[in-house]
Amino acid sequence: MSTAKENGYSQDETVILKDETGRELTCYVEQSLDVEAKEYVLLRPVDDTVEIFSWQADKEEEAFLVEEEEVLDEIFPIAQAVLAEQDLTLKRSAFALTVAGDVPPPTEEDILTLEIDDEGAVAPLEPEQLQFLANFYHEDHEYEIFKRLDPLLLFARRNNAGELELLSPEEFQRVQPMLEEQLAQLEDEMYDEE
Repeated sequence: MSTAKENGYSQDETVILKDETGRELTCYVEQSLDVEAKEYVLLRPVDDTVEIFSWQADKEEEAFLVEEEEVLDEIFPIAQAVLAEQDLTLKRSAFALTVAGDVPPPTEEDILTLEIDDEGAVAPLEPEQLQFLANFYHEDHEYEIFKRLDPLLLFARRNNAGELELLSPEEFQRVQPMLEEQLAQLEDEMYDEE
């Protein structure tokens, strides 16, 4: 098994992932793993990742994760302005919305636990814990901005052009058991050293 340093990466080194639109996401290298003679890298965004949920005025109990580009285009400047009041900078990074700045530590009242169902609706169940940051209104909808409390972890690999790219869902599904096995071995080794 290779460590990040052996593969040319040092742990906590930063790298940049790009999406097809040219947006960038700066990430820390958490681990570098070899599977089937290919190098895979586990990444964690440098900035906190956030999600925006929408509540319809007549359906207070039902929320939806905002993912459509057209809706994000419309509400992003408002969300940016609301977070700027807290000295936070909202970014449309590749693969996720991120926020830069000092997010205050969460209080018990700020934490919400949500589960997203198959239709994209949100129910107040496990597993994702989020910290409330701000809310705003736009065209009969209330929007709330939350920071993910668990870090977003992404797997990438170097493509033929030598650039890191996010794994496709199909490739991730194929190599996931092998990647998880190597990560578990690394955790066991670190635990044994303590």
